[in-house]
Amino acid sequence: MASMEGTVALVTGAAGGLGQAVATGLAREGALVVVVGRSASRAEEAIKGIRSRVQDAQLEPLVCDLSLQSSIHAATTDFLSRRDRLDVLVNAAGVFRKERHLTPDGLELTFATNVMAYFLLTRLLLDALRNAAVAGRENTGTAARPAAGPRSSRIVNIASRYGNAKLDFDDLQTAKGKYSYLRSTPPTMLARVLLTQEFAEQLRGSGVVANAAHPGLVKNTALLQDVGGPFRWITNTFGAPAEKAADTPLWLATANETAAVTGKLWTKRKELPTPGMGSDSEARQRLWNACSRLAGLT
Repeated sequence: MASMEGTVALVTGAAGGLGQAVATGLAREGALVVVVGRSASRAEEAIKGIRSRVQDAQLEPLVCDLSLQSSIHAATTDFLSRRDRLDVLVNAAGVFRKERHLTPDGLELTFATNVMAYFLLTRLLLDALRNAAVAGRENTGTAARPAAGPRSSRIVNIASRYGNAKLDFDDLQTAKGKYSYLRSTPPTMLARVLLTQEFAEQLRGSGVVANAAHPGLVKNTALLQDVGGPFRWITNTFGAPAEKAADTPLWLATANETAAVTGKLWTKRKELPTPGMGSDSEARQRLWNACSRLAGLT
């Protein structure tokens, strides 16, 4: 991994599990890590957890409820009031819900958190990511940012192999029929892959790269607290520890050899194919337009 000294990283889902393992790895490499938590207490608790593993970690809390668009706007405004550049953005937050819930924005909670939060947070931080990429290209090595640091800015979206999942553009938020996490969640993983590809396409030539990572099953994660049952048992029995699952996201966020790679889905440092709708540029554009509308950015 390249040295991350002098760089700024922001990690969602850092309160535990995979997100916290990624934040810990970035801190260990010397990045200043902005730790996103749903509340101030959760963010501070996450910071304590990271500091117990990396004593000299440079960490900042950022409060954001990723299911709420107003909270995402407030959090990015807070971040951008202090910093004008961002070298690494890792979107690792997510939910599995047994029942269908609506957010105050009127969005289905799984879609709001698993898709809209990735879209909106990244959109609002694009200028900061571009600024860091420009600084990286101009850098010839200073105490503030050594030349060994990443020369591109990185967006890393935690996603998943999405199987045969398809997006139903007439029912993106599973309002029709019987709701279940098995119906609602896989399409959100496909959506993350499509959004990653669209960000990569739109950012070509800017010095900002975007990739998705499939971490596989991660054991002992709070992500499955609500659904429980056999799926949770299988995950906790056969899943990898979060530290191991964090290897590929950290590689995408920090390695020199991934500085120019963009628009791909990865697992165990190997590229995964994106079959079916995951290779459909029209679906990608339709999803982008739908998210833009729902975020009021059209």
